[in-house]
Amino acid sequence: MWKSIGELSCDDYVKAGLTLEDAKGFDKLVRDVISTAIETDPRDQWKALVDESSLKPWHPHPLHQLLYYSVYSNWDSSALGPPLYWFPSPSQSKSTNLGKLMETHGSRLLGPTYKNPLESFELFRRFSVEHPEVYWSIVIDELSLVFHTPPRCILDKSKPGGTWLPDAVLNIAECCLMPSSHLKKEDDSMAVVWRNEGFDDSPVNQMTLKQLREQVMLVANAIGGSFEKGDTIAIDMPMTVDAVIIYFAIILAGCIVVSIADSFAAKEIATRLKISKAKGIFTQDYILRGGRRFPLYSRVVEAAPSKVIVLPASGKLRVQLREQDISWMDFLSNAKTHLSGENYYRPIHLPVASVINILFSSGTTGEPKAIPWTQLSPIRSACDGWAHLDVQVGNTYCWPTNLGWVMGPTLIFSCFLTGATLALYQGSPLGRGFGKFVQDAGVMVLGTVPSLVKTWKRTNCMEGLNWTKIKYFATTGEASNVDDVLWLSSKAYYKPVIECCGGTELASSYIIGSPLQPQAFGAFSTPSMTTRIIIFDENGVPYPDDQPCTGEVGLLPQHLGATDRLLNANHDEVYFKGMPMYKDTRLRRHGDIVKRTIGGYYNVQGRADDTMNLGGIKTSSIEIEWVCDQADECISETAAVSLTPPNGGPELLVIFAVLKEGFKKQSEEELKMKFSRTIQKDLNPLFKVSFVKIVPEFPRTASNKLLRRVLRDQMKQELVSFRSRI
Repeated sequence: MWKSIGELSCDDYVKAGLTLEDAKGFDKLVRDVISTAIETDPRDQWKALVDESSLKPWHPHPLHQLLYYSVYSNWDSSALGPPLYWFPSPSQSKSTNLGKLMETHGSRLLGPTYKNPLESFELFRRFSVEHPEVYWSIVIDELSLVFHTPPRCILDKSKPGGTWLPDAVLNIAECCLMPSSHLKKEDDSMAVVWRNEGFDDSPVNQMTLKQLREQVMLVANAIGGSFEKGDTIAIDMPMTVDAVIIYFAIILAGCIVVSIADSFAAKEIATRLKISKAKGIFTQDYILRGGRRFPLYSRVVEAAPSKVIVLPASGKLRVQLREQDISWMDFLSNAKTHLSGENYYRPIHLPVASVINILFSSGTTGEPKAIPWTQLSPIRSACDGWAHLDVQVGNTYCWPTNLGWVMGPTLIFSCFLTGATLALYQGSPLGRGFGKFVQDAGVMVLGTVPSLVKTWKRTNCMEGLNWTKIKYFATTGEASNVDDVLWLSSKAYYKPVIECCGGTELASSYIIGSPLQPQAFGAFSTPSMTTRIIIFDENGVPYPDDQPCTGEVGLLPQHLGATDRLLNANHDEVYFKGMPMYKDTRLRRHGDIVKRTIGGYYNVQGRADDTMNLGGIKTSSIEIEWVCDQADECISETAAVSLTPPNGGPELLVIFAVLKEGFKKQSEEELKMKFSRTIQKDLNPLFKVSFVKIVPEFPRTASNKLLRRVLRDQMKQELVSFRSRI
């Protein structure tokens, strides 16, 4: 149990890592600070400690833990909501994107009820839900969008999901690459900064908007000479400057990007190439990570694509190409005969509902869902970054990710449609090299995933670095552990960590944080702008909007940027079939179980179906089980479930196994190793098996359906019992 803040002494600070002399001074400082706070309210005590900068980024983490947990030692979350750690100031709020918008339009839209960005945030957010056309008309003007043909309106409500920006024609890549006087985004504005792993003491590389545009047009010309308008072209490579250039070039040329994560096994690559009918693929010979070289081209070739364009990871190509494949330099040489002016390419303008990118998200079957992004999707992504992460002109924005996951395209469009600078570390984000790049590049918005933060904290690899230019952190992909985000926030004088939860099919978050609201570690503070979420019980009955509750979440179908089709599944069946009605409207399924707390904060409790989230990657139980069934001849059948640890954090993968009679018995530890090897080889090398449990049989329904929920509950009880014994 933690002591209360008033009970702490010099001895406690010494145990937390301070010298005796420093502990004496710190003890006096803390007592002076909390004496000015309202003694009965821990929020005021914590706010006073942070505002007075009593806690420094270089203080040992045990000291940060001691102060935070002692301040809130008697806090009753069930009655008061989650403990808060960050509080926006009135002056800060008016300098945010959304705050400035509210100060300009708030009185006109809300009348005399409008006060200021902090007090009126929730009122304005609800206005955006009820009048999305008004909100989007204002916010879209804040982006560097240039319509070849303007939309006739913001929203046509003649069909259930609505039609957004009807009749609009544009090329979203062109919008990203052209100057914008409105945003003060000039040709000499910094577009991309990057550094290669292993060159951590070298200056940060830079590319202006004009230089980037010229490179994109060169590649677009080469694509125009090798592919046809509307062709699907895959990218399977790390998130490098070249990958970004290729991504834009494919869209500029009127083709469709097929996003494939560079961590996938050959079988998974082949599945995605087949579903998308890709006409070719860009890749690298190798991936360079942590001073090691990992084959990539060979995996792509094993997937048997018809045509591969191969870039070198560094220097010259180190692989022998197949006859039908082509090197990057030879591919670019084709562009010279297709230029209509020096490095100029005329963009292909298409209707706003045209597909520009195919991404993949695992469903509840063995085949991943192919999710098409239209030109509406980047608009939604960028607007959410603008409103909720406060991505502004001239900010440097970094998020270690990949084009194969939704955050890759989201990061790109959030930078280039708002006038921010994209920051890329071309190497592993796990070590100090990445952190030094964040420091040297002056990153102001840093995105993460919880497992990455956990590694930084465990290895203490960021010790001594200066991250104080960061104004916001962001995190997504899986549940955050409170102590991990406490560590992260402390590295920048307790800047807010904005939690984001959404989906590829939404091109956005549906619950998120806001710089206009106090923040709690590991919690979401609001639905996103224009988003109405409905939490309903097991009978489909909605809970009142302001009532604390836990249930499945549904969304209203008029959601700008959300999909209206899938390439390999029935969209209505996946997202609408079986969902409850809300005021004569069928809700859209998202599949999360969400808890709304006292005070209106949110926690995601897991998936309503058997989809699991492993390391930020959504996959299905069926996919895991299919692979594990092949791991050893002694296996009769397997069942895969995921567990959220009692103290929060990423989900843990648990495999239950029924063994065949007559075969050599395997121990649970032996099976764990075999399952891990098989999953990493045939499904995804990032997945890790945490526990294996051998059982005589599985619980089933009368119709023989496997009851994974029962297995999950059994394992939860065992885990709680085990932890109580230690």
